[in-house]
Amino acid sequence: QVQLVESGGGLVQAGGSLRLSCAAFGLTVSSYAMGWFRQAPGKDREFVAAISRSSSRTRYADSVKGRFTISRDNAKNTVFLQMNSLKPEDADVYYCAAGTMPITFVGDYWGRGTQVIVSS
Repeated sequence: QVQLVESGGGLVQAGGSLRLSCAAFGLTVSSYAMGWFRQAPGKDREFVAAISRSSSRTRYADSVKGRFTISRDNAKNTVFLQMNSLKPEDADVYYCAAGTMPITFVGDYWGRGTQVIVSS
């Protein structure tokens, strides 16, 4: 059974940093492109960042470019999202996904999310 388990969310002041982790079980992250999405209540899920299977390509939403960094540690079967210079509008539930990225990222497996709260 495939499970993606996000952690690292919490409350942070505007301008601060958080590092989200996504641990994979029943799935080898090195075999997948991995992505992060976020969703606010009542809104559509929004793409945040993705990294190709080989890690040679990364993609970011314009709203997070220069502030967020996606990375993977294949030995730990884990993907990370380093979030710096956080803004109140970054507050959402963040979801990890495993999938493919021929051009844009397409998720096949999804985690349950971790909450990020940014105080102004």
